[in-house]
Amino acid sequence: MQNEMVKPIESKIETRQIKFKHAFLSSAPLWFAGIFFTFIIAILGFGLAKVPGINHVGPLASAIIIAVIYRQIFGYPEKIRSGIQFSAKKLLRYAIILYGLKLNIDVVFHQGMGLLVRDIGTIIFSIFLTIWLAQKIKADFSLSLLLGIGTGVCGAAAIAAVSPILKVKEEDTAIGAGIIALVGTLFSMGYILLKPFLHLTKNHYGIWTGISLHEIAHVALAAAPAGQEALAIALLAKLGRVFLLVPLSFILMYWMKRTGRIQSDMKIEFPWFLIGFLIMSLIGSYVLGKLINVPPTILNDTSNLTTLLLTMAMVGLGLNVNLQELCSKALRPFIAMLITSILLSIITFFTL
Repeated sequence: MQNEMVKPIESKIETRQIKFKHAFLSSAPLWFAGIFFTFIIAILGFGLAKVPGINHVGPLASAIIIAVIYRQIFGYPEKIRSGIQFSAKKLLRYAIILYGLKLNIDVVFHQGMGLLVRDIGTIIFSIFLTIWLAQKIKADFSLSLLLGIGTGVCGAAAIAAVSPILKVKEEDTAIGAGIIALVGTLFSMGYILLKPFLHLTKNHYGIWTGISLHEIAHVALAAAPAGQEALAIALLAKLGRVFLLVPLSFILMYWMKRTGRIQSDMKIEFPWFLIGFLIMSLIGSYVLGKLINVPPTILNDTSNLTTLLLTMAMVGLGLNVNLQELCSKALRPFIAMLITSILLSIITFFTL
């Protein structure tokens, strides 16, 4: 009798397993195609970066320019979205972890706490100024709040993280991510062009980019031309803002509960790649070259791989930019966020 009851259950389990396998096998080629698509555009970005007049911008910016142009002409390749999003989110975090190898942890011990204080100031300034400006020009509150958080914390990643907490519309989340991608890219390239005229030390330039730019990829884009030292300290400053996403999310949850807009507890994803970055920096500072000898060629290959992963992530970021949506719906929030970003860059520069 028991065997007769167990057999239908086992049959249902086998049926579900078969369906899962079929679903995976049918979606896997598209997933790989999306990743491969970002790889191809990244390679084109490397090629474009060798063209005279563009070579000073670098492969990251070149790749995202190609991606943005592709999106406006051909639209977003929806069929391979899963692979593209994997490149934009997962590969970016893997690249950041690898960048930890280039960070001298002694710099963290001497400047880390000071950077965290600056990071807190950046977040507070960005959110409150954006909201204040939005009220003055009668911009949409929800979208403006998202843009303020994205500007202060970590761009589209922060917007995606807080959107479920704030109960905003999906289209606002998408438009907010697009605005962040566009403005952050323009600011990153502007930083690169201004760099020769600013006469900043590598550390100061890295700190400036890390505490004022939007996405992690934007920070990497702007800081990379200044060298590995500047890039490492820039990522440290930026990752401090990423880390602060956790307490900020709890604050937003408390605010939503106080206003009666959220009823149940929600889990917040911890930025695990921050821990990976710090672990790799410890390994690079105290293990590699001291306890373990590593050939320079391996380190160079790792550096090249990191750059490629970052470039592929930039492609995924650029494909999210829809210029038509930005112009039609989000002009006033865009203006508020743009003014905030400009003032943030100016103030952080003069407080170095």
